[in-house]
Amino acid sequence: MFLLIILPLLASFYVGWRFKQKFSHFSKVALRSGESGAEIAQRMLAEQGVTGVNVLESRQGGLSDHYNPADRTVNLSAEVFHGRSVAAAAVAAHECGHAVQHARMYAPLQFRSAIVPAVSVASRFMPFILMGGVLTISVFPLLLGIGVLLFALTTLFTFITLPVEFDASRRALAWLQTSGVSQGEEQGQMKTALWWAAMTYVVAALASLGTLIYYASLFLGRR
Repeated sequence: MFLLIILPLLASFYVGWRFKQKFSHFSKVALRSGESGAEIAQRMLAEQGVTGVNVLESRQGGLSDHYNPADRTVNLSAEVFHGRSVAAAAVAAHECGHAVQHARMYAPLQFRSAIVPAVSVASRFMPFILMGGVLTISVFPLLLGIGVLLFALTTLFTFITLPVEFDASRRALAWLQTSGVSQGEEQGQMKTALWWAAMTYVVAALASLGTLIYYASLFLGRR
């Protein structure tokens, strides 16, 4: 049963390592167009007809790139914001893909955003409830049941994230090609970088599912 947790965890370490390796490699490959990540982001938003979105430099360090639907900002790490590489272009366009999803009212993104408050609360209390549930399972199994339900909510969130991330990459790659930002083999390099980024979300979802099954089996076995 522990394999449900260990195998996805090992896969997560491997995929995370490969993603960082690919990102580091493609960060050294200069973009032929010479545009920075910030310039590409601003250009993509303009050409996609997305207004009211600001492109900001994130102060959170490397690989902290994200789109915030709450304040409609595309936040790019310094390496991406100022970078003029294949990796910077791919990441900047991907994050703008989320802004396009928001503007187009992409259903999975809307649903994910709607459950964020509930997931945040569940994530805050879930570890303590699960720990207490495991320790008191023989006398108060319901506590573990509550923990399993909270964990199920967070697992659902990881799986809803998958179509959101894959679609953002699809939009990014399509625009990068049609806009002429990616030229020749650059398109394939960007696709590879974004594929490994997406795989980090896939293994995270599988790891969460494996852990959920483990706790659910404990609860059902002691009822």
